[in-house]
Amino acid sequence: MSTQLSHVIIVGGGAAGFFGAISAKSSVHPAHPHNYPPVQVTLLEAARQPLSKVRVSGGGRSNVTHACFDPAVLVQHYPRGGKALRGAFTRFQPRDTIAWFEAQGVKLKTEADGRMFPVSDDSETIVGSLMQAATRAGVKIWTGAVVKSVMRQEEGFQVQLKSGEALSCDRLLLATGNSPQGYVIAQSLGHQIEPPVPSLFTFNINDPRLQELAGVSVNAVHLRLQVGEKTHLEQIGPLLITHWGVSGPAVLKLSAWGSQSIARQPLSSHVVG
Repeated sequence: MSTQLSHVIIVGGGAAGFFGAISAKSSVHPAHPHNYPPVQVTLLEAARQPLSKVRVSGGGRSNVTHACFDPAVLVQHYPRGGKALRGAFTRFQPRDTIAWFEAQGVKLKTEADGRMFPVSDDSETIVGSLMQAATRAGVKIWTGAVVKSVMRQEEGFQVQLKSGEALSCDRLLLATGNSPQGYVIAQSLGHQIEPPVPSLFTFNINDPRLQELAGVSVNAVHLRLQVGEKTHLEQIGPLLITHWGVSGPAVLKLSAWGSQSIARQPLSSHVVG
């Protein structure tokens, strides 16, 4: 087998990009574990600091995963794409995530609502473990590397950076999250893009009574959302009152399930304690 170095480029330095980079670097061919050619993996992050959303997730504690270990049940918690995710979760699910972090020396804990956080309650624990695992695996991390365009070559891809540099690779992984540039790149490579709509957002409610209660949190609230005349959605979970309205896990889940309906129609919402 040829020992020619193959190159994988990951675009996006969030949690998905880092995990993809670490996995690509550490994977071996099961039939030829000693002859698999070495893989060069380069992770490109546009910002100066990677993993920025991991740092702020879960209120700075980093909500890593959820304590649900049956793929058939787990997919029911996703408002869209459940059929496609079922196959993925049979290969890698929250139990595997927990085991992976434990192998990095990070223990997770489960809260009453099923959310799982590092025992340290500090997102830097997760950031540090991902950074260290990538460094140990030999992933090259480029920050401030803004991808301008990607062109398909006869073999592989050419990645053009805003700085003027051009990189060639055999394989390309887009882990750009909700970045508009990610959609542009994917579309330029022939992928069909489903028009994105806002999801996982807080609700802005112009009510002076809420402003007086800003900062108050409640663990178990029943939220009911009416979108138009026909769509009624409900969620039960923690709620946080803010100076602009309401937030918290229950609100975010409600917005996720109602995202497409909300994008199409005006809504009215009310909270039922």
